[in-house]
Amino acid sequence: MPLFGPQLSGPADLTNLLASGLADRPGQPALISGRRVRTWEQLEQDIATLAAGLTALGLQQGDRVASLVPNRGELLLHYLACLRAGLVVAPLNYRYTPAEIDHALDVSQSSVLVAHAERADDVRASALASRLTLGVVSVGGALDDARRFEDLLSSDEPTVDLPTPDFGAAAFVFFTSGSTGKPKGVTHSLSSFGCIASGWAESMALTVDDVVLPGSSIAHVGSLATSLAALSAGATVIVPHSLDPADLLLLLREHRPTHLLTTSASLISLGRLDDAAPDDFASLRLCMSGGDTFPPNLAREFADRTGAVVHQTYGLTEATSCMFNASATKVGSPGVLCPGYAASLRDERGQEVAVDVEANLWVSGDPVMVGYWRDPHATAASIVDGWFDTGDVMRVDAEGYFWFCGRKKQIIVHDGSNIAPQEVEAAVMTHPAVELAGVVGVPDEVHGENVWAFVTLKEGVEAPPAEDIIQAAKGKVGYKAPEAVLVLDAMPMNASGKVDRLALSRLAADRLG
Repeated sequence: MPLFGPQLSGPADLTNLLASGLADRPGQPALISGRRVRTWEQLEQDIATLAAGLTALGLQQGDRVASLVPNRGELLLHYLACLRAGLVVAPLNYRYTPAEIDHALDVSQSSVLVAHAERADDVRASALASRLTLGVVSVGGALDDARRFEDLLSSDEPTVDLPTPDFGAAAFVFFTSGSTGKPKGVTHSLSSFGCIASGWAESMALTVDDVVLPGSSIAHVGSLATSLAALSAGATVIVPHSLDPADLLLLLREHRPTHLLTTSASLISLGRLDDAAPDDFASLRLCMSGGDTFPPNLAREFADRTGAVVHQTYGLTEATSCMFNASATKVGSPGVLCPGYAASLRDERGQEVAVDVEANLWVSGDPVMVGYWRDPHATAASIVDGWFDTGDVMRVDAEGYFWFCGRKKQIIVHDGSNIAPQEVEAAVMTHPAVELAGVVGVPDEVHGENVWAFVTLKEGVEAPPAEDIIQAAKGKVGYKAPEAVLVLDAMPMNASGKVDRLALSRLAADRLG
């Protein structure tokens, strides 16, 4: 039988997200970013002005608007104005190269690109940016002859009659990290992402008294969902300009947030800062980790240093904020299903499995994406009878808590045994000298694949012999321990802040010649 999360009360209205804050505390802070603080009234006015300005450009309901903007309050404001005007938001990873920008513009068929002036060279190098129907809008300075975002935000355009929201219409086209090919356009409607926002607000038990710090890029679904959930509940949102752990620590001290969500790697680094102290984390009611599994030993280290318990989350671009672990005892689990979701664990024959049996995770529900933009074949391959194939292997215990076991495409097959990279990484990171670890399989004629670990070391420590690290891992996972350990100056990370195992596989291939 499928498992079901709590019943969802309904989608948040993404076109009128500030209603609660405007009613309860119009003059209080709604959005903090850098030195700029916008009250609920000011944010509402800016949304209305920018929506009118975007419409005046010639954009019509359903047009796609791509954005290449660093983490700023203006980026969140841009999203909210597009949603108000019935436009489809296509956020681009700020680290995209010109070729990646072109791919996203081509897939989304965007009419305009909103780009930060510091990316001017890459925008000029783009083959498609100059050919967009409505060109480029610059943020943070001049970009050739582009219109300026700041002018749209301060324009005297009259308030326009905005379209009546169609909750089944597309609202976002997100781009996957592309670890298995070119990024696909994950499409969410006003309804599906509205369900994500309302369900996530319920899971985090947000109130008007909360201050929420999404500590990763709001161009990605995790922090964006957290921001929209907070605004829907009347809570204050802090959009950090820098995602460096040291800068996040300063925000913790200055604004005393009640909720923090960031990547596992960022939390590990944050807890290990020399000047981090328990009082810096004392305001947090929830300290949440998104991305890869947070190793239990590092969760204990983080709690010992900061006094804060790490609560794991799980989700994909296609099914955002799918699970949440509110328990302080189920360490290592991504938790139980969030409101609106259903899950089914199935074997290779498509049959549901029993409790504590590893199998492929399928999810369903109103928060799941509506499909891949302009790609019906990929949509049909991933969504079958309303169920989305996550490609992740999990098991569920008798209490309904899920446990991540690996990704089907990343499982290492050694002598016929399946090995999850995450399990080996957690074991490798028990060595006191290891900061981060990434594990991949490399081809071997005899064994199928051998296990290789790439590691970065803690600052100031002497590099230990590889055999020491291997033995430390072997004491935890036995035969699954790596055959080789290679030390890197920096761990490659993907757009979602996770260890980039595709890049590590390329490094391994280079080493093998």
